[in-house]
Amino acid sequence: MEILIINGSPSGDDSVTLQTALYIQKHFPNHNYKILNAGAKIKALEKDFSSAKEMLENANLILFCYPIYTFLAPSQLHAFIRLMKTSGLNLTGKIASQITTSKHFFDITAHACIKENCFDMGLNYIEGLSADMTDLLSKEGQKQALSYFSHLLWCCENNIFEKHIPIERPPLCLDVEKSTCDESFNGTPVVEKSSSKDVVLLKDSTNTNQTLEAMIERFCTKMPYCVRVIDIGSFPFKGGCLGCLNCATSGKCIYTDGFDTFLREKIQKTDSLVIAFNIQDHAFGVRFKIYDDRQFCNGHRMVTSGIPISYIVTGNLALEPNLRQVIEARAQVNRSYLAGIATNQDSPSLEIDNLVKNTVYAIENKVQLPSNFYEAGGVRIFRDLIYNMRGLMKEDHKYYKKTGLYDTFPQKHKMDRFKVRLLGLFVRNKKLMKKANMTLVKGMVMPYKKIVSDNE
Repeated sequence: MEILIINGSPSGDDSVTLQTALYIQKHFPNHNYKILNAGAKIKALEKDFSSAKEMLENANLILFCYPIYTFLAPSQLHAFIRLMKTSGLNLTGKIASQITTSKHFFDITAHACIKENCFDMGLNYIEGLSADMTDLLSKEGQKQALSYFSHLLWCCENNIFEKHIPIERPPLCLDVEKSTCDESFNGTPVVEKSSSKDVVLLKDSTNTNQTLEAMIERFCTKMPYCVRVIDIGSFPFKGGCLGCLNCATSGKCIYTDGFDTFLREKIQKTDSLVIAFNIQDHAFGVRFKIYDDRQFCNGHRMVTSGIPISYIVTGNLALEPNLRQVIEARAQVNRSYLAGIATNQDSPSLEIDNLVKNTVYAIENKVQLPSNFYEAGGVRIFRDLIYNMRGLMKEDHKYYKKTGLYDTFPQKHKMDRFKVRLLGLFVRNKKLMKKANMTLVKGMVMPYKKIVSDNE
């Protein structure tokens, strides 16, 4: 087969993920392999896509190979996929798969997004390999890589792959009622804006539409607090995150475009953050992905923890379960309350009004809900990562020590373990249990009942 490896890493030939693909290539030499460094050469490809187009047209198997950045692929690969979709390519019937490396922090959402884009381009898809960053250094990891590719080839030979089943997309509501300052908010006329709270709304002027702009306008008008609209589409980004880890020790980005200072002074000090975007390629759009990836100048630190976050979205979000999972997980992992998502699927005017009300309530009442699996699992992955790499990720290590995130290590909770062991000894003694007229369930619920009775 003609196999094209699309290297989406900005590190190019020095990509850790690429080494897995090269390792596979050495063990399966009876195929023709070509490597396209899409991530490292994205700016050149945006000027001239002809060579990449030819390589894609000649390939039988397209293998996306990339590290996972903030829930999804790097911004450079998102930009390359945009070029693939707008170049007039016909890839119908070709086969695609993917190889990623990460610490398994939401690798599932990155894989799902690439798969959805493959279906958009008419590609047949075979499940990819999600490897740990260090898997290739172990015999087991090497075995898994070869096993994955052996199965991939078998699927190709036997025409076993996932095909896209088209879903009928319902029409979107394009009309948003104009909102004026004379309209009421919670029964109170909104005439003057209060400056006691700061609300930041991020939008991307390179990926917008009239409906989104109207929804943004209505939100800004209805919000009783001043809203600072920041257009990341016009920010002079010099490029997407390079994964160079320069910021891991210094806290400063290697780029000199001033984004890290801009982020910390103009965005992260807000009382509430609103993200307004048009769904593009099953994600937020290329510029928002650059923005997300470049936030790695903060490392794994939850610098906006506790700040309510809201979304204004145009597009069929109901048909984008993976994207919705990313939105919800982003809020959870950052320990921020998700105040809502307003869309134009049904009644955008009403959804905007409700989003304003809930956002205001969240700001004024400092709403903070318990974590769910997204936050509990994600934080533990990062906790272990930072602890093991504390010699390199010094800024993250300081933050995790200061905020007590290392206290989630189970071996530190000696008293809890002692209590459970004591309970275990007690319930195993049938005489004591009978004497106390106790069952395991009753024993477990007793302290909770005491809390309730003490507060009557």
